[in-house]
Amino acid sequence: MSLRLLPPVKTVPLLWERPEPAHLHGSVPLRRAAIAQAAVSLADKKGLGAVSLRTVAAALKVDSKRLRGFVYSKKELHELMADAVYREMVAAGPYQGDWRQILRDVAHQFRRAAHKHLWFTDLVGPRMSMVPHALVYVEASLAALGEEPGFKGSGNAMRALQNVSAYAAGAIQGESAEVRYERRFGKDWTELRDTVGPYYQRMLESGRFPRTVREVESPTETSLDAVFEQGLELMLDGIAARLPR
Repeated sequence: MSLRLLPPVKTVPLLWERPEPAHLHGSVPLRRAAIAQAAVSLADKKGLGAVSLRTVAAALKVDSKRLRGFVYSKKELHELMADAVYREMVAAGPYQGDWRQILRDVAHQFRRAAHKHLWFTDLVGPRMSMVPHALVYVEASLAALGEEPGFKGSGNAMRALQNVSAYAAGAIQGESAEVRYERRFGKDWTELRDTVGPYYQRMLESGRFPRTVREVESPTETSLDAVFEQGLELMLDGIAARLPR
């Protein structure tokens, strides 16, 4: 029996390894930076679901076929958008202070970016973490941490950065839900709590959830800012406990 060789798989060069088209046609100048800006603006106003090659082309007043000369797919469009947000984070400036302050700044900068662009956390993932400005952002963060005691040449800097970023992304997902709910239904989260509050209270009074009752009745601060800070400090305490003395 003879074996038939399969044809070689053709791979498409990554967006970042392809030069932009050299010849610009049409009355509207086009660059990937302008495409990213239009896509980000559309997502900020209408959500990530509103972003497509067709809608971005319409926003730029160009033919969608022309847009495909710059980006081949929605996935690549999302990469451009993620890179644009990381570019904003890089532009915010270098980190300063001890390692705890550096990591606090990392978390808060990520949170500010995600509050400004509510869709951003939906794009965070392995592929998006390798867009050019994400790499610049990580390099700047590691450079700030690298000279701190317990971090130099140990691998602890990358692990700490990954864990703090993961905490911030997870916390912000819940915060974004409140804003999205308000935009979608025209009601804020307080109104939602008022609507389900009586049911929730009856469930707590049923005696089936004693631990939940104790936690709910504890006199703790529950603002989003305070909850984020408390969780972040717990994360930093955990990192501190594992650093070499």
